[in-house]
Amino acid sequence: MSMVILNFLKRYIFTTKKGLLSPFQAVYQHKHLVFLLLKRDVITRTSGTWLGDAWLLLQPALQIVGFWFLLDVVLKVKFPSGVAFVTYFLLSMLPWLFIAEVLNRSLNVLSEFGGLYRRAVFPIIILPLLPLILSSVLYAIVMAIIAGLMQGWSAIPTGIFSIFILAIWLMPMCYLLAIIGLFLKDISQFFPFLITITMYLTPIMYMPDLMPEPLQWILVINPVADVMRLIHASIQGLSWDYFNIIRPVCLWLLLLGPAWVLFHRAEPHVREML
Repeated sequence: MSMVILNFLKRYIFTTKKGLLSPFQAVYQHKHLVFLLLKRDVITRTSGTWLGDAWLLLQPALQIVGFWFLLDVVLKVKFPSGVAFVTYFLLSMLPWLFIAEVLNRSLNVLSEFGGLYRRAVFPIIILPLLPLILSSVLYAIVMAIIAGLMQGWSAIPTGIFSIFILAIWLMPMCYLLAIIGLFLKDISQFFPFLITITMYLTPIMYMPDLMPEPLQWILVINPVADVMRLIHASIQGLSWDYFNIIRPVCLWLLLLGPAWVLFHRAEPHVREML
């Protein structure tokens, strides 16, 4: 029995290592193709507009301004703890928009690039990473600006670093959602609702202490809540504990190996679907 468990752990560690390293190796190996696909994606999303590529930065900025106007100007939300609401909100909402955009696009990324794949076959391992790479660069720029304006220029490196760490954390989810979205079309209809509910159950527009005591367990099982707390701790110096690190890391390690195995084994079927 112990040998079975030991062999399982060895295989799991091996696949987890593959799940972490293989995407980076694929991006480096096909870096010119990745650049061309990212360039095509940017052109597709902004072609025909007056502002062009600037819309990629303006879209998250305008969303944040809309939420800020409602909560700070109209509703005049204040935190009893003395923490500035605007600073807390901006440093929460921006990472959340990054998470939501990456996960939403990952769900349909294989279908989105299916037409191009039919015309020129290329390694599909890089496709789930395209939304992640593009969004990481864009949101790192916006996060640097927000962190610098809210907390001073010394917070800029931390803000940029937090986005790229978050991107690595999202990587296995991108691969899982890419497969799920291609084979289970109904998920695409339900997923926006799930994203919206998760936003309200995550301390983005409120601090964790404001969650009613009977509902505090939601923050314990919500890994995004831990991620938000760590971002605020690193940039604003707010409180955190080791469980805020342990829970997201455990989820990441739990998904990393299975996500890679699932994508790798489904790859022949993905090629048929595309």
